[in-house]
Amino acid sequence: MLLLCNYYVTYRCNAFCEFCHFADHGKFKGTPEAKLEDFKSNVSQLAELGVKFIDLTGGEPLLNKTIAEMAAFAKSKKMQTSITSNALLYPKFAESLAGKVNLLHFSLDSPDEDEHNKIRKVNCFNHVFESINIAKSLGEFPDILFTVTNETYKKLPRMHEIAEKLNLVLIVNPVFSYFGNPGLSEEAINFIEEYVNGKMNIYLNKAYLKLRRAGGNNINDPLCKAVSRVVVISPYNEIVLPCYHFENKSIPIDRPIKEIRNSEELQYYKKNEGKFDFCSGCTVNCYFEPSFAFPTNLYGLVSLTSKFKYGYNKLIKQKILKKSYTNNTGSL
Repeated sequence: MLLLCNYYVTYRCNAFCEFCHFADHGKFKGTPEAKLEDFKSNVSQLAELGVKFIDLTGGEPLLNKTIAEMAAFAKSKKMQTSITSNALLYPKFAESLAGKVNLLHFSLDSPDEDEHNKIRKVNCFNHVFESINIAKSLGEFPDILFTVTNETYKKLPRMHEIAEKLNLVLIVNPVFSYFGNPGLSEEAINFIEEYVNGKMNIYLNKAYLKLRRAGGNNINDPLCKAVSRVVVISPYNEIVLPCYHFENKSIPIDRPIKEIRNSEELQYYKKNEGKFDFCSGCTVNCYFEPSFAFPTNLYGLVSLTSKFKYGYNKLIKQKILKKSYTNNTGSL
């Protein structure tokens, strides 16, 4: 059952984050932006196939100048939309994006300005807070996304303090091991798990930590549903298989997506999802989030409490706050 589309609207980025391969700007120089015409065609087809969530991702997704039109079109197809940004370009797009993004995330890697800017290799710390203020003035409640590493995990309490002061949700995104980056240490996992426990305005899918303790995906008993529950589309207008992070095959979208999904080639990847040699030990959050979407195993059950907590914060708590702000001031 298809749930999610990871739609790479660009591979380019305007930051150089230490833990992200998109920092290699030379590799992606000259790569195209996803075209709005292709996007509309693909999203219309995906909606008919049952896709409910679409992540407009990159690179830095706001480098695609048609990002607001893309978000609006996806919402018109009854999809839940998400965008994660480093906030450098958000002020430029804020008004055009308002009301079109269900889950707007601003990346913040440290509560310390110098450390955050060092990790990103660009001065964007203050842009995050400027963008939060602009977003809230437009009635938006962005999340703060903290990609936690072995070097920054002890900053979690201070990151939580920032989120609480701003009445925002802190998303704890454990760094995953790929392209040579190390994963989290056992010490870091224990610290994160202990701190997050019982705190309401933090989202962490605890199944991520359980998966890391188990050594990641086991190719002999795979947990990954990267092909059956996710479709990945590149800026080249191709379906990427089995996933972006370990791309093995790209299929041009030169025929109906339903036809591609039913092709022998794609069915091969679906049959073998999580079983390839490069799948061994994988902990890439982008694919395990939808893989754990249903409580069909212990990992799915573990993730349920986290999802309920996030849903409470987004659907109830922030709506109450928004109403309160509006009643008290006439605007946010």
